[in-house]
Amino acid sequence: MYWTLELASKLEDAPWPASKDELIDYAMRSCAPLEVIENLQEMEAEGEIYESIEDIWPDYPSKEDFFFNEEEY
Repeated sequence: MYWTLELASKLEDAPWPASKDELIDYAMRSCAPLEVIENLQEMEAEGEIYESIEDIWPDYPSKEDFFFNEEEY
């Protein structure tokens, strides 16, 4: 299992909180790349509820990680 920014971003709009099965269903319905679905299927925690993408990939960058000041525009 591996995550990249591009793959993880496909789950950004998922219906959080969600279970593993709900995330797989969302990925299939949203036509996410096969790698996203495979990564979700490889997750071991059955029945666990994930609150956000950070629960799946802790290194997922947040808005604070980018130095973009929205107030300037």
